[in-house]
Amino acid sequence: MPEGPRVRQLLDTAVAALGGAERSGQVQMAEAVEHALASGEHLAVQAGTGTGKSLAYLVPAIAHAVEANHPVVVSTATIALQRQLVDRDLPRLVDALAPALPRRPDFALLKGRGNYLCLNKVHGGGADEPDDRPQEELFDAVASTTLGRDVKRLTDWASDTETGDRDELVPGVADRSWRQVSVSARECVGATRCTYGQDCFAEKARATAGRADVVVTNHALLAIDAISDVNVLPEHDMLVVDEAHDLVDRVTSVATAELSATGLGVAHRRSARLVDPELAQRLEAAIATFSSALHEATPGRMDVLGEELATDLTVLRDAADKVRVAIDTSPADPKAAAARNEAVTALVEVSDTANRVLDSFGPAIPDRTEVVWLDHEEARGTTGARAVLRVAPLSVAGLLRGRVFDQSTVILTSATLTVGGTFDAMARSWGLKFGEDDPGSPWRGLDVGSPFSHATSGILYVAAHLPPPGRDGAGSAEQLDEIAGLIGAAGGRTLGLFSSMRAARATAEVMRDRLETPVLCQGEDTTAALVRRFAADEETSLFGTLSLWQGVDVPGPSLSLVLIDRIPFPRPDDPLLTARQRAIAARGGNGFMAVAASHAALLLAQGAGRLLRDVDDRGVIAVLDSRMATARYAGFLRASLPPYWATTDGARVRAALERLRKG
Repeated sequence: MPEGPRVRQLLDTAVAALGGAERSGQVQMAEAVEHALASGEHLAVQAGTGTGKSLAYLVPAIAHAVEANHPVVVSTATIALQRQLVDRDLPRLVDALAPALPRRPDFALLKGRGNYLCLNKVHGGGADEPDDRPQEELFDAVASTTLGRDVKRLTDWASDTETGDRDELVPGVADRSWRQVSVSARECVGATRCTYGQDCFAEKARATAGRADVVVTNHALLAIDAISDVNVLPEHDMLVVDEAHDLVDRVTSVATAELSATGLGVAHRRSARLVDPELAQRLEAAIATFSSALHEATPGRMDVLGEELATDLTVLRDAADKVRVAIDTSPADPKAAAARNEAVTALVEVSDTANRVLDSFGPAIPDRTEVVWLDHEEARGTTGARAVLRVAPLSVAGLLRGRVFDQSTVILTSATLTVGGTFDAMARSWGLKFGEDDPGSPWRGLDVGSPFSHATSGILYVAAHLPPPGRDGAGSAEQLDEIAGLIGAAGGRTLGLFSSMRAARATAEVMRDRLETPVLCQGEDTTAALVRRFAADEETSLFGTLSLWQGVDVPGPSLSLVLIDRIPFPRPDDPLLTARQRAIAARGGNGFMAVAASHAALLLAQGAGRLLRDVDDRGVIAVLDSRMATARYAGFLRASLPPYWATTDGARVRAALERLRKG
């Protein structure tokens, strides 16, 4: 790995080639990444929007990969950032740095196997997926025709595509259609047994990644690599986790398993034709009994499983195991092997999930490592609710520590990593910090700031005069008046971030009657299309919920006001977060501050980050929740935000917005 000055030279070369300018935060971050690689110390870097953090980690990463001949993995949370890295940043960086390095670096994008077309499935291997659809869809001629057209187009595309990558199919197809031509890693028969193993798109992608200096992947695949016993990612000694604020949620999502009547029906249909009818009937009966018990059970977190449900779950697990053992997974015909692998995979998931649920009710509550809850969800195309039993890890800190941080040097970065002004909350959630008696892995946190002058470019306005928000999420008459006054002063140009879709829609309807400027609401079109319309018209406002809090990048005069209707605490009935709160409280900690307040602080920082996207941007963050000024935790939340000029004077804020509108 090059010395610090060498990295600085390479960064200067890259910035000059890409037509940029030196940024002190970018230089500081690049040198810190170089130091982490040399010392083996993990590094968490908060780098504000406009810092150029991608270059700050890519330059030392590429130099390390080439000069030390050790591959580097870069993991992101969003497809947008993956595309930015692979389609824009890395090609230009490679061209810029190649003359200064011993050899030309190369890079590759690696996704999960299910993102690639499976030739064996295309040519007749695997289960008959249309039978896995809900029964009512089997009689829907339109759905069947749409599915048939999609599969025909995918089959034709299989002869033309060089990568088999789903993202290269334009226009795309629905998930249900894609499942006809793809398999998961567990369903794959293996390249050595598959007739099409030498031409397999997923295997080619893995082989390319295995030869690359920089491998770009996503948090989900990183989680699968950490959870499974099979190495999904190439061997590496450096890992960069961009958008690291999302890491815990993505890993938790991958580690969450579920049981539902729909999923159990798939397992039965895939396996029934492969075993003795008596075994198939026994599994079918166990599924029916368990599904009925789920439907009758009360939704919410389960602290006690109950004897009847425990018995039904045990019977289901045993029946799934018996069917699984009876299936021959080694027939000579690869097509038959694919169908059998899919059946076995479904049965193993049933058995493993049942075991996780049953095992989670052994120890006392404070010592539990899993959380179990029941959801009743609206099912598409039906009038009833779908009952789903879920089990998730109480914490993924231990998993990340043992399977990620103990394996390589990790750089974690995002525009929002400090909560309450420190890195401690995020470090604990990642497993870098456990407590006074267990300091965890060597790491340090670094905030390289932002090129923006927040105090002179933005105002943080807290509407302290408003009544505290109600529990139902609906805006009060006073809050609606405040919103109308602020948007009117801004002349539109507003991104409204709401705690629920119900609140966003209700407020949008009221504002359309009261304002002369257009108001869009999430759900009326694709989010990407709505954001494009919002950015194209300076008078338009856009209201929405969670994905807008983190996914909108609209520099310029189209966005001068970010409205936040209430502090984004997690729902009080969120089973996983409330279980984490309770576990912390049982150990003597402050569960509310460690979980609920930290969750809200991180989202507030993400939402506030929508305002300033360019050094010339100006505007207002308006928080319409008086608790942001009056509650004892208000200082903790404000410490998580950039240092905007703060006020509770609505008249001054409206005047400032009017001046911005008039230019």
